[in-house]
Amino acid sequence: MKNKKIAAGILVMSIIAGTAFSAGVSKKSGQKNAQKIIKLGVVGDNNAMWQPVIDSLAKEGVTLRLVTFADYTLPNQALADGDIDLNAFQHYAFFRHDIQQKNLALSAVGETIIAPLGLYSKKIKKVSELKNGDTIAIPNDATNGGRAIKLLESAGVIKVNPAAGYTPVVSDITDNPLHIKFVEVEAANTPSLLPDVAAAVINGGHAVDNKLFPGKDSVYLETVSSGSDNPYINIIAARTADKDNPLYKRVVELFRTPEVAAVIAAEYKGAYIPTWK
Repeated sequence: MKNKKIAAGILVMSIIAGTAFSAGVSKKSGQKNAQKIIKLGVVGDNNAMWQPVIDSLAKEGVTLRLVTFADYTLPNQALADGDIDLNAFQHYAFFRHDIQQKNLALSAVGETIIAPLGLYSKKIKKVSELKNGDTIAIPNDATNGGRAIKLLESAGVIKVNPAAGYTPVVSDITDNPLHIKFVEVEAANTPSLLPDVAAAVINGGHAVDNKLFPGKDSVYLETVSSGSDNPYINIIAARTADKDNPLYKRVVELFRTPEVAAVIAAEYKGAYIPTWK
């Protein structure tokens, strides 16, 4: 994938005036320091959590530039192709599946947040109001779709074959007493179907993009907890060859700070949960 596949409009969150593309002098050390630019791939426009990192890196002579993509299918390939340096948009389950399917040499270099998955509706206020034959929209990618199905199982709507693990598909549903119909669409499009379906399972980030706040607006919300064995912890990824790059480790370190946690709490209202608190 080349630059033409990157969603239109690269969002430049921070440019260091006058020195972003040339050698400069560090005010802190007084020594000459070549400016560094790190391109970080993200999905969607709600990226306020990265501003403290951008600001801190700028003081260290590093420009962190956010590159926005339209959907989840693009940033891993863009990273592998060298169009970006890091990405931060996915959880472990999605990452492992995607790099296996595409045979990409990428590695997780740090953990960021958990984004609880929620069931949202314009027609019902609780799960028990679902009716026979209702339609529910779910993401169509393997990991988020499987996570949506597990969410509906935890809500008591369906039962799923345990052998399917974390990534069941619709055919793994073993009991569907309400004969729920499923519409599978790209995750970013699930909110747009709310007027037409009984309910939709929406990722935390896409919910916020559409002015839906999980703790307030969801009919049913996934219960998640941080921990290294949780497949839904979101990560920062790099090319495997660059996984020990000290600048990339610094990005991770600066993200996992109280300053970023404060922005997450203020801006996202439960859509994201820091994993380091």
